[in-house]
This record gives sequence, C-alpha cells and structure tokens, in this order.
Amino acid sequence: MSIHGRIAVSFLVPLVTALVAALPAAAQKKPEVNPAPEFIPGQYLVRLRTPGIIGSSAIQALEEKAKGKVLRVHENQNFVLLQKPLIQSAEGALMDIQSTDDVLLVEPNYVYRVNKTANDPDLGKLWGIRNSGQQDSSRQAGVAGIDVDAERAWDITTGSKDVVVAVIDTGVDYRHPDLAANAWVNEAELNGKPGVDDDGNGFVDDVYGASFADPAKPTGNPMDDHGHGTHCAGTIGAKGDDGRGIVGVSWDVRIMGVKFLGADGSGSLEGAIQAIDYATRMGARIQSNSWAGGGYSKLLEEAIQRADAANVLFIAASSNSGGNNDASPVYPATYNVPNIISVAAIDNRGTLADFSNYGRTTVHVAAPGVNIHSSLPGSAYDSWSGTSMATPHVSGVAALLVAHDAYATHYQLRQRILDGARPLAGLRGKVSTGGVVNAYYSLTGQAPPEDPNDPAKWLQQSANFSTPHPYVKKELIEWELSIPGATQMALYFSKFQTERTYDTLTLKNRAGQTIAVLSGSMDDSFSPIIAGDYVKLIFKSDDSIEKYGIDITGVAFR
Repeated sequence: MSIHGRIAVSFLVPLVTALVAALPAAAQKKPEVNPAPEFIPGQYLVRLRTPGIIGSSAIQALEEKAKGKVLRVHENQNFVLLQKPLIQSAEGALMDIQSTDDVLLVEPNYVYRVNKTANDPDLGKLWGIRNSGQQDSSRQAGVAGIDVDAERAWDITTGSKDVVVAVIDTGVDYRHPDLAANAWVNEAELNGKPGVDDDGNGFVDDVYGASFADPAKPTGNPMDDHGHGTHCAGTIGAKGDDGRGIVGVSWDVRIMGVKFLGADGSGSLEGAIQAIDYATRMGARIQSNSWAGGGYSKLLEEAIQRADAANVLFIAASSNSGGNNDASPVYPATYNVPNIISVAAIDNRGTLADFSNYGRTTVHVAAPGVNIHSSLPGSAYDSWSGTSMATPHVSGVAALLVAHDAYATHYQLRQRILDGARPLAGLRGKVSTGGVVNAYYSLTGQAPPEDPNDPAKWLQQSANFSTPHPYVKKELIEWELSIPGATQMALYFSKFQTERTYDTLTLKNRAGQTIAVLSGSMDDSFSPIIAGDYVKLIFKSDDSIEKYGIDITGVAFR
C-alpha cells in the first residue's frame, strides 16, 4: 500500500494509494529478538544442597544419579562442572540433574563473547576524549563537545597508580608501549621465585594478572591473543603525556589483565566466575566488562554480588544487538546488583549507535563507542566500534574519581557518574540518565547543563500522523511537513515500533538529500534535527514481520 500526504504545520492530507515492489524475503532477514543463549554442549554447573561439602563421596553420588562426569570442583564458589553425554538433549540433561536429591542449582555452562563490532580500520582520532568536530575513521564529521570532557577533568586529576582497574576480557598486552607503564604488577610474584605461588593465592607467577580462558588450567599469564582487551585497556589507561601513541581517560592507573575470553573472543560461564573472583580478591576496585551472552545465571550474579560486597564497581557493556534491555535482559549488564553500571554507545555526533542496546531503566549511561581509536597487541593501534569501546570510557572516568577521592564507596562513585552524565536529547528514554558520561561534572559535582539542541526546549506544535497499527507488508507511505519560518525542526514520535533495519522511515530535506533513516524502537523521542522549514517522510515496510508502526503527534521548531 502506498499513501502520499502533505502536512502544513500540523495537518495531514492523504492523496494517493498504490502497490509497491517487495523488499528482501524473510529468509534473508536477521532476527530482531535476542537468540537463545549459547552454552558449551553437555556441560553444566551444579551446586549441591550441603554448602562446603564436595567430597569424593558426594561427587560419586552426583555422577551416579545424574549420569554424568564431574570434570572440576570449585570449592570456594561451591559448585562443580558436570559433563553429560552429548547425545542427550539439553532439556533432558537439565531434568536429569535437577531430579537428583542433592542438587540445589544447575545451570548450563554459558558462553560469553566480546562486544566489538567490525569497523573501518583507517586511522581514527580520540574524539571520545576530545571532540572538536573532527572526522572519525569513517570520515563522519563530529559535533564539538560530544565527548567525556576529559581535558577539563585532567586539570583536577590525571589519575593515580594506586587505582587498580581489572579489564576482564581477552587479556591485555602488558608489554604494549602505551600500556606497560600502567600495567598492574603483583609485587609478591614479581619479586618471588619463578614457578612458585609466592603470594598463596592459588596462581603461579601471576605477575600481571591471570587467565581463565581454559578454566581447567588457569595460568598467571593474561597476555592478549585477540586484541579486544588491549583495545579496551588503552581507552581506560594508556599512559599520558609520554610523547607517543594515545592517551587513556586516566593517564595514571594500574591495569590488571584478567583473561577468560580466548583467541576467538569467546569464554565460558565457569571462566567468567573465576575471573571476577580473581579480580575481586586481588584488589581491583573497578572491573571493566566489555562482554555479554548466555542467559540468566545465579552463579554469575553471585560472583558480581561478591564484588559488590568488596566495594567493587562493576561496569558492563549493554551489548550490540540494538535491543531493549528492559524488555529482553542481556547479562551481565542487566543483573539487579547495585554496583553495576550498564553502558550504551554513541557516535561522534551524540546519536545512539544503531547497534547499541538501550533501556530506559536497565541501561544507565552512554559513552563514545563508534570508531574509537585505541591500542592493539604488538605496539599497534586501530579504530573499533561497539558498546565494548564505550564501557572503558566509563571505567576510565571511574578511575579518575577513585584517584580524586580514594575513600568514596563504590555506591558513591556510581552515583557521581550517573549524576554527572551530560544530557543529550537523543538519549532521552534510551538510558536512565538520558546522558553521556562526563568526567568533569562527575569530579566536580556540578550539575551538567541541559542540551542546548534539545527539541523538547523549543516551540511545540501538534501534528497528527499514524501508520496503520500494525502496518502491512510492502507498504509505502509518504508525507510532507512544513513549518513556515522555521530554521530547524524535529518530529516527536509518541510511538515508533518497526522491524529494525528492514522497515524504515526516511527523512529528506527540500533538496531531496537524506537526513536520516530510522527504524527499530524510538518511543517517546524526537527525530534527528532537520535544518530548514520542510521535511519529506517516506515509510517503507518489507514482506515480513509487521509491528505497531509510527505515531507522530508533535513537531518542535525554532
């Protein structure tokens, strides 16, 4: 169906109806919903009812009743890793284990993955730290001031070597020229005997951190064999004012490498729990987590709760599926533990990245995450995108806060970060603060100013347009809207629910140039700002998955 209309100020007049050509078939589509959680086939984490008793008799009884083999015992966390035959379905295996009298809890050994999105490898700029309007590596011009306001913060503090940030990831290249000076060092192991667990923490020669990429054989070497963790580490704390490479948000800091994601960017629930507990035990006050996956895990939640009890701030990526975490939780970012900050990603113009997850209540703040230039193993640098790249910006700000006030609790740090977020119109309704992390306002406690380009502060006028609810397949609807005398406009969407990427609303100016192509979920939000007094809107749907559609009930202008 095709509908054409014209709106003068706030009026819509339908003109024409016609058929349009089909768009790609359903078989070519990517699902919008989160896929079923991935886990290691046949492996389950099992907690017995009697705490602290995981002796040989208990293991033997479990193996017999659950018809499996205990691969490893984790006495400190009170669970075992059980292997079941691969020919048995996951549902059947879970039922077998749950029916065992001695079992209190059973969970699949979930798989977690990095949150990097592939990107143009051209040299980028550190717009996330200082945005003067320069182009990023994709040649998109930025908007000055859309950054974490690090330069003003550095007039107050550039960090401290007493602050330890754990990068729980693919490891860290602690020999990188921009990271070596800020690498965390376990002095007991550095000055101890090779091949000996000098500090008695259960790990041999863990000088720069530890690796749980193979949970069966943890090692004391967190060297990065992927790149993701090193990229995150550079944004947090690449050495500043040293005449080379890049600078992190915190010039001076200690980066602890805690590896549980392997060379392919994936890791297990078992490894994640061990990694978090190691970082907590070894004194990392800030834990930076640029990974997601799996389903809800009580055992993983408990590891984060142990970190919470140890005064640790847990900063996590919201994920890269473009979904609403309020409706479809993503872990670990969405656990209801009070030490968590969940982070969305914006580009250098302050727009929520199209891949970024969001959530009015469960995602807390945004940070730069598109075409972020940072360190890679072997003295290299590159620009990557993802909520993975946004998260270390927040971790770096947290490190500055701890350096400035070492006695602040993790709850106080969290609140300062949220209170200091600078409002951006495009983040209203997308993150709980409605803003982007700001180091200066978080450090000073000053109230950040309102967004001067927020259409909510402009003149308002009603409008009245709706697609059919739900819209139909192969639909084409066109409108025109004009506000005589306006120099800028923005449409208000009271409801906006379309299939992301495939069912779109295109905005064009009077010259026919495309201003934006919108899709997905944008309830209670304004469109990108439209220069001039005119806009043409084109709604197209493909031949599958019809959603609610769009209600435009207002227009802001100035």
